[in-house]
Amino acid sequence: MKYVIGLDYGSDSARAIVVNAQTGEQLATAVKYYPRWKEGKYCNPSINQYRQHPLDYIEALEVSVREALAQCPAGTAEQVVGIAFDTTGSTPAFTDENGTPLALLPEFAENPNAMFVLWKDHTSVQEAAEINKLSKEWDIDYTAYEGGIYSSEWYWAKALHILREDPKVREKAYSIVEYCEWLPALITGVSKSKDIVRSRCACGHKAMWHEKWDGLPSEEFLTKLDPALAGFRNRLFTKTETADKAVGTLSPEWAKRLGLTTNVVVAGGAFDCHMGAVGAGVTPHTFVRVIGTSTCDVMVASYEEIGHNLIRGICGQVDGSVIPGMVGLEAGQSGFGDIYAWFKRVLEFPLKNIIGQSSLIDEATKAKLIEEACDRIIPALTAEAEKIPVSESTIIATDWMNGRRTPDANQLLKGTITGLTLGSTAPRIFRALVEATAFGSKAIVDRFRNEGVRIDNVIGIGGIALKSPFVMQTLSDVLNMPIKVCKTDQACALGAAMFAATAAGIYSKVEDAQAAMNSGFAKEYFPNEANAKAYQEIYDKYIKLGAFTEKELFNK
Repeated sequence: MKYVIGLDYGSDSARAIVVNAQTGEQLATAVKYYPRWKEGKYCNPSINQYRQHPLDYIEALEVSVREALAQCPAGTAEQVVGIAFDTTGSTPAFTDENGTPLALLPEFAENPNAMFVLWKDHTSVQEAAEINKLSKEWDIDYTAYEGGIYSSEWYWAKALHILREDPKVREKAYSIVEYCEWLPALITGVSKSKDIVRSRCACGHKAMWHEKWDGLPSEEFLTKLDPALAGFRNRLFTKTETADKAVGTLSPEWAKRLGLTTNVVVAGGAFDCHMGAVGAGVTPHTFVRVIGTSTCDVMVASYEEIGHNLIRGICGQVDGSVIPGMVGLEAGQSGFGDIYAWFKRVLEFPLKNIIGQSSLIDEATKAKLIEEACDRIIPALTAEAEKIPVSESTIIATDWMNGRRTPDANQLLKGTITGLTLGSTAPRIFRALVEATAFGSKAIVDRFRNEGVRIDNVIGIGGIALKSPFVMQTLSDVLNMPIKVCKTDQACALGAAMFAATAAGIYSKVEDAQAAMNSGFAKEYFPNEANAKAYQEIYDKYIKLGAFTEKELFNK
């Protein structure tokens, strides 16, 4: 037997799965939460700063792999032939000449600017605006293959912001690495920045890399943005690789730390949603939604279908970013589950701040009561919201609490709720928020279709897809399309395992790994015809509310 390990690094935790490379059977899963992140370290939500320490990633790697292998039959570790990572993105960090993230150096150990800048960090809104302005004035529009609008969630905006903000980092920084590139380099023993294999997925979608202009934006463009960027282009890279290619084998140090052999092939890295789409079985004309705290929507298309078309307002179209030999298309929402979590936190206030300070019950009972109540908020809201007919959906909300990723990135946008009355209850507001996230999804589908991209079916993956029939049925009704839900709750990690199997030579191409290792589907949702018709009218109101919000925010 041959086994592979897929590692999925999300916003809060990392999970490792051990998979039979011939059948896709999942032998074991282990999850490790990032300890520093869990404590809220290095983050400042009031200014949208979200940073993660590389030690969180290292510790999660070692613990999750060992725990997963411990669940497997004796001898499994010796038969592991490949390993692959997917991660959040764009989540870059500055490195020294050795390719070491600066936060791993003693003098930067507690400096958030030396850490990985998580995808949802929006501290670089101003820098993104400058990139967009200069791109439209330049003889080459470097944003052309990234939807035409550069986002504060992406590589260059984040790098420029930190260089401006932190002279010590600016003085020490030699290069920049994406999270999904650094982990494979770490475990293969790469000791020079120049030797890190660069991800086609990460660099094409977030760093404005394209073969058409010989890789990254020109030195002239970057230094025009800010002289602080001088020299980085020459110290970075010109070539990128697709994730199906091996970047090396486990170093002796990491083979020992993980309990594996040095024969294990390490695949190239990519973003979680892209490998998740592969794990879910993405094919042309399939719209895959990775639904979690935010959403990432991924499609693949043939070269012939895309041709020279540039799709406006998405997160990019990149050759080989999902499946080598096809163009990968990415879009998504900056907030989905995060919006429900925000409303939950609003409702938790009296529990934590009134009951939490009560002297009527003992501390142990109080803690258990608060925990039980907090855990039951979303299920209770869902049960009541489901009873409300669509015809009574008179509260309209937009899904921009964390800005808008697509269509047309704008991280300065704010969420809105309108139509409130004295009869508006928590379940009614919750229903409006669920509908808002579905309307934001429809806006993305409509943009793809208006740009000539054919969508025949939808696949949902992630915790919400598997655990919330209410959200998924609402989404099906709003899109007026059936939605299949991937059976495994580890589609991203399974996708990584497929890339590991391909890189290890078990399959000659990713599509063959998909065919052999897929998990199938757990459920399919079909739209309610009456609800779909009613939602079209409410969606029109959502569009008008969004237009009004943008006008009020930016045209005063």
